[in-house]
Order: sequence, then structure tokens, then C-alpha cells
Amino acid sequence: MTRRHILILLGFVVVAASLAWLVAGRFKWVTPSETPGEAEPNISGKAPASTGPIIYYRDPDGRPAYSLTPKKTSAGKDYLPVHASEDVSFEDKPPPAPAASGKRRVRFYRNPMGLPDTSPVPKKDSMGMDYIPVYEDEAENGSIVTIAPGKLQKTGVRSEPVERRTMSVPVRAAGRIEFDPRRISVVALRFEGFIESVEKFAEGDYVRKGQPLFRVYGPNLSSAAAEYVAVLNARRGGSIDAQRLEGAKRRLANLGLDEGTISAIGRARSVPRTISWPAPQDGHILERTALNGMRAAPGDTLFRIVDHSVVWVLADIAERDIALIAPGQKVDVRPRAYPDRTFKGKVALIYPHLNMETRTARVRIELPNPDGLLRGDMYAEVEIAAGANEKALTVPESAVIDTGKRQVAIVDKGEGRFEPREIKIGRRGEGFVEIKSGLNENERVVTAANFLIDAESNLKAALRALDQGEAGK
Repeated sequence: MTRRHILILLGFVVVAASLAWLVAGRFKWVTPSETPGEAEPNISGKAPASTGPIIYYRDPDGRPAYSLTPKKTSAGKDYLPVHASEDVSFEDKPPPAPAASGKRRVRFYRNPMGLPDTSPVPKKDSMGMDYIPVYEDEAENGSIVTIAPGKLQKTGVRSEPVERRTMSVPVRAAGRIEFDPRRISVVALRFEGFIESVEKFAEGDYVRKGQPLFRVYGPNLSSAAAEYVAVLNARRGGSIDAQRLEGAKRRLANLGLDEGTISAIGRARSVPRTISWPAPQDGHILERTALNGMRAAPGDTLFRIVDHSVVWVLADIAERDIALIAPGQKVDVRPRAYPDRTFKGKVALIYPHLNMETRTARVRIELPNPDGLLRGDMYAEVEIAAGANEKALTVPESAVIDTGKRQVAIVDKGEGRFEPREIKIGRRGEGFVEIKSGLNENERVVTAANFLIDAESNLKAALRALDQGEAGK
């Protein structure tokens, strides 16, 4: 071998030794004398291998999209498989059964997915999930659900106390303003007469009680007045016949004359040609048909006068809200003409019949109107404070689980123990529900994640019934 060949061989040896040193420095060589347990831990940061079957596929970009079968995204990426060991679980790992200590004994293990399957020993289901232990003390009181602190934190269970609150349930409806018919007067004659003259009043003018409206002549009226004067002038032994005098006065009153006009005729002891007809009340003239010189038949409406110092608001209330309304309740009325003003009134009457077409009940509200701002046929928004002065036992609306046939609340008994309890509810308003029965004041009820606890309770009840059925065989 020549010197040249020797130098080339030495170069290859040096290169091979260098490569071997680099590899040995990076990786730990396990010699036969070393055991696997003495090897260095894995510090590369890689996750341990997934175990168990594939239970579903998730979006590769982290979006909340899942599939039971292999699938591709719109960009052509494959969905990633999720094995049983990678799935998120809210169940805590079952603690080992304390057989020697005797503190808590496991009665059986139940299926983690809620299937009617139990096992006397620990086992896993087809997806690799551990069966959940059911202890003997849990079986003693089947209505109590015990949840581990870790699970409570994961599910976000929150509770609030049962308190007495003033229940204000506003009932809103549309209404219409109308005049009180008890405050409307019609001016008409009870005899055939002729209007001599009418005072200078027009529709909309305000008149006061006793103020003259017109002067009228009537043959029957003059005859009755003449008889009254004749009785006054006739004397028997220096005294007036009281019976005849009372009859003459009654005839004038029956023709519509007021006490003041009759007294004026008696003082004058003469029959006037025309009689001045006064206004019967204070108010505005709603209608005027009387004209100078016209002939008026008995019963013809000559004036219509309305006093609107108090008006009505007629509101239509939905049939479901009738039980919340009662006479005397306070009402806020906001007319559309004055949206920035609120008028205070009260419920006067609930009409006894429903409107068949709209299934609503009419409510009459009396409303003071001293300034005369409220006018007939105005539209208004009505808000009735139903039950505003009553205190009731209440819970937040989120605490009630309503299945349609029954209502349930979850009572927080502390230390991770919860008791589902059937309740009866009443009114609702302002985010709260009235409790008729089933709960006591100062008890705490679950307001968040209560559906999960209710599902756990129903599962326990079903398993307990299954267990009792198997024991009876």
C-alpha cells in the first residue's frame, strides 16, 4: 500500500469518528446494562400518542366544526381525527374505591354516556371512557346530586338566594280617551216651545252652571206659571191654600223649571212672556242646535254640555293578563299627543265580557284632567302596575326549569350537593318568578348550569329504578 492510499484511509477514519461523536452527543445511547426505566424522560415537548378509537373528526383550522366521518374543508384540508383519549370530558377521574378504609364504598359503576348499563367492577366503554362510580351514601338519598369541585368549576354553576321582593308586573295596552257620560248634560224642553233668543255661545265655549243659554216661550209653560201666580194671589181667610200652592209649583218643576226660576216668578207675582233657560252644569258646549226663533219640540237636543275635569281611558287588555288587573290599581297613561308627559289614574272597572274577535277585556280607567289637555278620542299608551304593593317569594327566571308539565328548581345545599325540587310558580316580571310552593326563603337555587344538574338527577333516578328492578328479580 502506497503512502497516498494510507493518507486517504486515515481521512475516512477521522470523518467517521467525528460523525459518531456528534450523534452520541445529541442522543442518549442505552447500553444493555441500563434498564428502560433509567432512561432520560422525554423533554422534546411532543404530546403522548393518542389512544382509543376515533370518535369524531374536527376542523384542522380550529373552527367549531365537527364530523362523524372523514371530511375535507372548503380549502381541501382533511379533518383531523379525535381519539377517545383526546376528547374533552367534564367528569372527574373516578377515585379508587377505599375498600380498606371503609369510608365510602362503591356500590356499582354506571355508564359515562348515560346508557342503562352498570358494572360491579371498574371498566371502560367502547370509546375508552371510564365508568363512573356510584357510592352507597349517594344511593341512600336519591334526590341529592353530588358533584366534584373540579366539575363545578368547569361547568360554571352559580346560585342565588330565594328572596321576598315587590313584584311589579307591568301590563301594557293601547287605550282611547273618552268623556265620562255621567258628566254630560243634554238641554231639551219638556213642552213645545219657541226659542226667542240664544245667548252668544258656540260649540267649544265654556259655560257655568246657572248661566242663561236662551229665552223660550211656551203656551203650556205660561199656563202653568199663570196658575202658580193665581194661587199665590188667592187668599182664604188671610192664608194661602198650601196644597194648591204645592201642586202649582210641582207642575212648573215637571216642565223643567229650576227652583230659582220658580222662586223668581213667585216674588214677581206675574207671568213672564218668556223664560230664561239656565245651564245645568259647568262644562264645555259639545253641541249646539238652538237657533233664534226656532220651534223646539219636546225632547229635541238644544245644547250638549260636557264636564271633562275627569275623563275615561278605555284600554283593551289581553285575556292572559286579566287575572293581574284589579280595580284600584295605579295606572300611567301617556297620550300620543304628549309623549313626554305621564298622567296618573286608577282602574275603575273591568268590563264583564270579552271581545270575541280580539280575545281582550275592556278596562275603564278614570283619569283627572284639571288642565283640559286630554281630549276625546285621543290615543294613549297605558301601563298598569299589577301587584306593585305586594311582596312575594321570588327567584330569578333562569333558576326555573320549565318542562311544560312541571317546573323544577335546583337547590344548592353546599359542599357540591344539589337537590332538584318541584315547585309551583306564579307571576313573572322584571326578570323574576313568583314561587307559590316548593322553596323557602333564604335557600339558594342554581341559576347557571342547572340543566346539567337536572340531567344528572334524572339519570340517577333512572339508574336507581333500574337497580331496584334488577334486585327484585
